[in-house]
Amino acid sequence: MNTWHELVTASLIGTERAVVPAVAIPGLPPAGEAAGDPAAVLLDRAALLTAARRAGRRPDHAEPLPVAEPDPRPAVSPAAARRLTALLAGMHPDLLNEWLAVAAAHGLRPPPQLLPVLLDRARHAGAADPGLPRLVADAGGPRARWLAALNPDWSFVLADTADKAWRLGTAGQRRAYLTALRGRDPGAARKLIADSWAAADPQERLMFVNVMAESPGPADEPLLEAALDDEAAWVRKMAADVLAALPGSAVSRRMAERAVRWLRLEHGERGPRLVVVVSAECDAAMRRDGITPGPGHPAARLSDQAGLLLEIAARTPLRTWTREFGLTAAQIVALPAGDWGPPLFMGWSGAALRQGDGEWAAALINRALAGRPPVTVAELAVLPQLMRRADPLLGAPGVLSRPGPQAPPLLLNAMAALRFRYEMLKELADDHGNG
Repeated sequence: MNTWHELVTASLIGTERAVVPAVAIPGLPPAGEAAGDPAAVLLDRAALLTAARRAGRRPDHAEPLPVAEPDPRPAVSPAAARRLTALLAGMHPDLLNEWLAVAAAHGLRPPPQLLPVLLDRARHAGAADPGLPRLVADAGGPRARWLAALNPDWSFVLADTADKAWRLGTAGQRRAYLTALRGRDPGAARKLIADSWAAADPQERLMFVNVMAESPGPADEPLLEAALDDEAAWVRKMAADVLAALPGSAVSRRMAERAVRWLRLEHGERGPRLVVVVSAECDAAMRRDGITPGPGHPAARLSDQAGLLLEIAARTPLRTWTREFGLTAAQIVALPAGDWGPPLFMGWSGAALRQGDGEWAAALINRALAGRPPVTVAELAVLPQLMRRADPLLGAPGVLSRPGPQAPPLLLNAMAALRFRYEMLKELADDHGNG
């Protein structure tokens, strides 16, 4: 490699006045046998020598790579592959996890050329998306494991490294481990949380609650109820949110009791309407249950009473309203409520998202499109979230009302995402049926 400086010198002086030096790379013809423009020969030899220098060794014999296990699953269709490519390129990226989960559930494998991109995306997901590594590993199958064995950066795919993540991993790896453990053995994950709670810092306790929030069950209630008295405000609030969405929990029952005191249905000359009856200020019991509107809260620009109504509605089981009023979700959201309409819309939207209620999500979307249009930034911002939780069939052509020509861009983007999601899931379902 001692000819590098000679090549540099020849390039500076010029090939008209200097001989292009030979380089000691096996297979390269001697300088006298090289034909063509001397300048081109110099550049070719510099490129070859650069590659050899970067490799750090002379070209030599290499053992063949191990063969990947066969993957019996059928590949997704070209249409579904293009959809995944669009997701990875930044089009509706929040639907990537759903694509992977549905593909794995249908026994389909993603295009092999996209696996490196998926593995890198999962590697950098961190605490913001702790479930992505597991989804990529499940969807990637044997080929993802084969790639992971060749690249240590993707070792999260390999099962034998998982246990180390809890003891030695980063915050994101610990969360991913705990999430995967809950999927395999909820009881073991619950015990691990309980045993680790006292020694954990507030950020890690918040992580524990967030993991339980992904699939809460009745057995989680004692841990979450105890977290309502945690010294960290965000831990208390998150635990209250999870408990409010947990059917039959003590918090959800307390919220329902407050809700029926605050909101009632009246029948007047112009028909039924919703009436708000302010029953109390935000007391200590309400704050313990997560009702804490204040500066920076979406309700901050509303009156105190409207903010409390929003918080109560967001944490009340939605079946409370259908049972209390004897009406469907679509009928309830269409009822006139005067100035209380915006906080009710936001509160019910929050409840539909927390409780995963597709019927209420569809009713609120239709109300926004066909009834009173959203009038606040917060209302517009919640629509895309509702559309991702609603029945995908709402995205089929002609199902929902089309927004008018003056519809805000956020609303149009939400409609486009709903249509994209419908087509995405239809493609995967068709692939499954044809597999």
